[in-house]
Amino acid sequence: MSTTVYLETFGCQMNVADSERAGIRLREAGFGFSPSAETADVVIFNTCSVRERAAHKVFTRIGEVRRLRLGREPVIGVMGCVAQLEGSSLFDNNPSVSLIAGTRATDRLPELIGRVLEGEQRVIDLDERGADEKWEVPATARTSKYVAFVPIIEGCNKFCTYCIVPYSRGREKSRAANEIIAEIRELRDYGYREIHLIGQNVNSYRPVTESGLAGFRGATPFCRLLRAVAATGMERIKFATSFPRDFHSDIVAAIDENQNLCEWIHLPVQSGSDRVLRAMRRGHTASDYLARIEAIKKAQRRMAITSDIIVGFPGETEADFRDTVKLVEQVRYDALYIFKYSERPHTPAAKLVDDVSQSEKTARFLELDAVHRRLQRKIHSGCVGREMKVLVERPSSKSDDDMAGHSTCHKVVNFPGSTATLGQVATVQVTEAKVNSLYGQVLSVS
Repeated sequence: MSTTVYLETFGCQMNVADSERAGIRLREAGFGFSPSAETADVVIFNTCSVRERAAHKVFTRIGEVRRLRLGREPVIGVMGCVAQLEGSSLFDNNPSVSLIAGTRATDRLPELIGRVLEGEQRVIDLDERGADEKWEVPATARTSKYVAFVPIIEGCNKFCTYCIVPYSRGREKSRAANEIIAEIRELRDYGYREIHLIGQNVNSYRPVTESGLAGFRGATPFCRLLRAVAATGMERIKFATSFPRDFHSDIVAAIDENQNLCEWIHLPVQSGSDRVLRAMRRGHTASDYLARIEAIKKAQRRMAITSDIIVGFPGETEADFRDTVKLVEQVRYDALYIFKYSERPHTPAAKLVDDVSQSEKTARFLELDAVHRRLQRKIHSGCVGREMKVLVERPSSKSDDDMAGHSTCHKVVNFPGSTATLGQVATVQVTEAKVNSLYGQVLSVS
């Protein structure tokens, strides 16, 4: 009987893609997969360190597994960002952990597990990705049968003072365009209806060569990649996350020109205060950012705009926060992800005095969220009566009688339906605006 593995993923879409690739390598090496941590011989946690809470969640889960499996302990491993950052200290702080695999050790996971099974008590690999290791994941090995994440760039060169990514993921490394396009064509041929081009900063995409982009015009390699991907005929194409400093108006033009490039742009601003943006080392001002928003709003198609904001960054004053509120009122985001600042070890911001109290961070979070919700309600109300193309992805979490999916503008839409429609695209007429989603009736399914 083969050794069984349970792999649990925390964090972003890049972690999901890494887990998919790890699953392929493990199956190729003869490992089986268990549906839960209760029965697996090996339990691996693929970790995220971007937020303090995400890192703590992993340690809580390790403790839960230990208590659950007393007397029949599995091999416990940690991979991903927490593993890369914490390194061998994880062994000292978590005695049950016997395997640590960094963000670039995914393909070597079978070998590392094998060493533990052969008796090594502490196995660690924080090395770089091998030159011959491949990024692509076959269509048959995806987490979802309907939506596929396609990494185009890994790592980050920006070094924002609060961000751990350059330390956990390394410097930016772009995939070859011809590999990306071949992967998307395979997904299309296999029946996938939607793909997401993903990376810490997708619009910073800079491949070593432009093989695969010949014949496609564009102001930047990313704009040319967008047009090349659109030409594959994939039905729905989304991308995230974009970095404001690298956001070119030609991205908007590419979306306008190609109906299969979805009308959704995630453009994190982090703060509306120029003083705080300098302290964060974001490389843009509020007016720079708003100029990019203006270019998006001038598009022929109505673009949904989403963003991330940190409140309570060290030194943020009441006046700085008011600038952020003002920016949110100007932009009117379709969705906004607000985070209270939490110190991440090894970052430049960790050396600053965290002088905004937790109670003040909470108060600012709640106020900004209330402002955003008021504006979002108006946007959602404006959707009532509209028809939207919704990819049916799962049963609704709100009702046993409903299904749920995302529109091309990346809004969650719930509607009456059955699992027989999974993976299909429903034309839904919106009848009701909810707090975080829309509700509607199906007009047709294709």
